[in-house]
Amino acid sequence: MAEESILTGLMDTWIGSLTVNLLCYSTVFIPGYLIIQYFKKSQYIERAGSGLISKLITSCIYGQGYDKLVTTDVPPPKTSLPDKSLAARCFQLSFCFFGLQASYLTWGVLQEKIMTKEYHNSAGNVGHFKDSQFLVFVNRILAFLLAAAYLGFTRQPRHTAPIYKYSYCSFSNIMSSWCQYEALKYVTFPTQVLAKASKIIPTMMMGKIVSSKKYEYYEYVTAVLISFGMTMFLLGSTESKGNASSSTTLSGIIILVGYMSFDAFTSNWQGELFSQHKMSSVQMMCGVNLFSCLFTITSLVQQGSFGISLNFMVAYPAFFWDSLILSICSATGQLFIYYTISIFGPVVFIIIMTIRQGLAILLSCIIYSHPVSVLGILGILLVFTAIFLRVYCSHRLKQLQQRRAGGDTAKV
Repeated sequence: MAEESILTGLMDTWIGSLTVNLLCYSTVFIPGYLIIQYFKKSQYIERAGSGLISKLITSCIYGQGYDKLVTTDVPPPKTSLPDKSLAARCFQLSFCFFGLQASYLTWGVLQEKIMTKEYHNSAGNVGHFKDSQFLVFVNRILAFLLAAAYLGFTRQPRHTAPIYKYSYCSFSNIMSSWCQYEALKYVTFPTQVLAKASKIIPTMMMGKIVSSKKYEYYEYVTAVLISFGMTMFLLGSTESKGNASSSTTLSGIIILVGYMSFDAFTSNWQGELFSQHKMSSVQMMCGVNLFSCLFTITSLVQQGSFGISLNFMVAYPAFFWDSLILSICSATGQLFIYYTISIFGPVVFIIIMTIRQGLAILLSCIIYSHPVSVLGILGILLVFTAIFLRVYCSHRLKQLQQRRAGGDTAKV
């Protein structure tokens, strides 16, 4: 009994829960690594047949680009589509804007509700849901099914990336999502949203580590402004200290740093895969969510928490509907992201999502009564001003580069 109480107490802490999750994920990573090394060292590709199993193993470990059968996949010629009218473009932009706002604002409100509020049922019981990993799973399973269905009904470019490479960004994506949910136990939702808006800084650092990227001066200036604004917000928060000790605040900060670091790695690794293998965004979405489902369901089953979460869902029907809507918003939000970027480009997408983050803070403060001081408000304004300044400078720099390239071409 004493050992069980110690284990239960350990699992109630974020450090203990994180440790157990990582041990469970290792039961997928370690056997997977050994299998991949076996096939590579045994030169399986040289003796692979043309059967379904051989093709599956080849795709997982080598990618279709190593297929021994010579294929000449010639993409269909691109036909220039007529320019759409201003009204049509405005309708598309409005569709993207309101689709992203509705998906992610609803997702943010439900995220905070699930992780911080109590649930009541008709029997008068009161419950508090605590398993962040289960929420990651329900989000990823629907996103995977949507992406897989889309791939099944549309023509996609030849997929040349080894499927196992998705596991790295899938793991970091799981961990960033886990940190995002877990942080709400220790910090307010506005603090978390502002930290997400500040993830430009760790993204730049990770870009230097992963891809040796170089950045412009304005990017460093805006990064400093964002850091300063975030500090102003944290210092100016008037959140009651009666519910949170200094250790709780420290835990929240550590988890948020973990979230930003994992999220930064995810975007940079996905960028490397896009540049090397030229897959479509939906192929990336399907591959990442496939491994995310594999990791989370394995860990949930091993810990015995999958059944516990399902029982909680049955006991509290309101939680079931919140989880369902949460996963729908997450999956449709990903589809809106890819659609918006494909139509209007990343700059318009960043502006829309920046507006969404500001509205998310406003909604959270209104719905859940999070007080913010004048200094905190100034910090919020400084962060979002720096983000818009960054977008504007990036856009202007690209325009200047295009003009110089056009001028050089004209001289030649």
